[in-house]
Amino acid sequence: MTRQLPLLALLLLLTGVAHAQNDLTLKTRAYRQQHEHQLLDEFQGLLAIPNVVYDTVNIRRTGAYIADMLRKRGIEPKLLDAKTPGVPPAVYGEVRVPGAKQTVIFYAHYDGQPVNPNQWADGLKPFEPSLYTQALDAGGQPIPFPKAGEPFDPNWRIYGRSTSDDKAGVFAILSAYDALRQMNVKPTVNLKFFFEGEEEAGSVHLGEILDKHKALLSSDLWIICDGPVHQTGRKQVLFGVRGDVNMELKVFASKRPLHSGHYGNWAPNPALMLARLLTSMKDEDGNVLIKGFYDDVTPLSESEKQALARIPPVDEQLRQELGFGQAEGGGKSLAELLMRPSLNINGFASANVGKLATNIIPTSATAALDLRLVLGNDPQRQVQTVIDHVKAQGYYVTQNESITDEERAKYPRIARIIAKSGYRAQRTPLDLPIAQTVVKAVQSTAKEPIVVQPSLGGSLPLYLFDQILHTPTITVPIANHDNNQHAENENLRLQNLWDALETYVALMRL
Repeated sequence: MTRQLPLLALLLLLTGVAHAQNDLTLKTRAYRQQHEHQLLDEFQGLLAIPNVVYDTVNIRRTGAYIADMLRKRGIEPKLLDAKTPGVPPAVYGEVRVPGAKQTVIFYAHYDGQPVNPNQWADGLKPFEPSLYTQALDAGGQPIPFPKAGEPFDPNWRIYGRSTSDDKAGVFAILSAYDALRQMNVKPTVNLKFFFEGEEEAGSVHLGEILDKHKALLSSDLWIICDGPVHQTGRKQVLFGVRGDVNMELKVFASKRPLHSGHYGNWAPNPALMLARLLTSMKDEDGNVLIKGFYDDVTPLSESEKQALARIPPVDEQLRQELGFGQAEGGGKSLAELLMRPSLNINGFASANVGKLATNIIPTSATAALDLRLVLGNDPQRQVQTVIDHVKAQGYYVTQNESITDEERAKYPRIARIIAKSGYRAQRTPLDLPIAQTVVKAVQSTAKEPIVVQPSLGGSLPLYLFDQILHTPTITVPIANHDNNQHAENENLRLQNLWDALETYVALMRL
């Protein structure tokens, strides 16, 4: 596609003070300004369909809506099934470009995280997209979507599940192709579109889909649209992702709840037991104390170290924005710490709190753990280090739901550990010629230097594209960094959607 630049020269190119946006970007912007209402009408329709993977009816409705979006753009969709029956299909389409010598597949996922509507702010419903003047925590107020001819403010926010993660990705990719079509601008590469329906459930069957449709999915590059832009607001290009594996850890005490006055100081308290067990896993700086947890980490390459050193610092900005006094990490930057495996407590439960609290000693306590992996980490090995650590603290470990009387009599400390199937981290070399072409394409749409990072902090099963298809992947995210993805009040800033359109038009003209 292009002559390879030395990586250092490319990074220095991106550190200039100003960069002119090219004519295609300006043309795309003008197109968007003329079609904002049509664009958002289609986006609202996509957002209104529930897309939790376990809701089998609605997840297929979501896929069908995307298939219709492809048809409206003159692309015949295909539903790519896994070998296992009942799995949400990947929605696929392709555009062959006469004279194109390379093929790029654009990926996003259409499923979303589960929702608890009671946790969302008053007036917000996860699958009824709402428009606000700005972020809720900045005093944003609800407003109706403008009627035809009325202007949009680029700082307005759309609230709803998957506004940012990752229906925005699906929409940006297909809208970028539509923009090219409407502007009579031909892509320079063959285009393939692949929209997965099971990512938030761990992409358990993605490998089956890739293997079953291997010939159809041949390409020179996968471009992944998922995740946020840099915290500075700058666009970024990411060359890898962390892996991920989740665990549930439950400790047991008495067979029935006990009166805290009659039995306190005598009966073991599982909440306290679990709290002590968890604190044994990490020190005050956030370092994981579990034996072997860091042993198989693949060191960063020199080019990755160079890229890491040029990432704009955001730690102080984020600390003030998020409202905590001191970060973990012993003084290391956020960018550095994302290159290490992590152990996070996603949730902790034991009896009730607030108005429902009672004076009891609970029977059990449960924690949900999230292990983020970096290159070199094997998910099952990482899980085993945690299990071994729990055993070393004097616990008998089981996978059984119920604990027998014999086990209770024999073992003073009992823990049940359940681990889900996880996936490995992935990284693409920064100095591949096609990778550098992607960096330059994204930079052509931005006035400020974009950010180049070795890895995203979040996780995607991108190792499968390496393992099964032997094809590199590069992630070009679009959402605002404060989008609340995976949580209540998920949102997308309109300007990020507009910027995404310009970015993905450029990526279809590599």
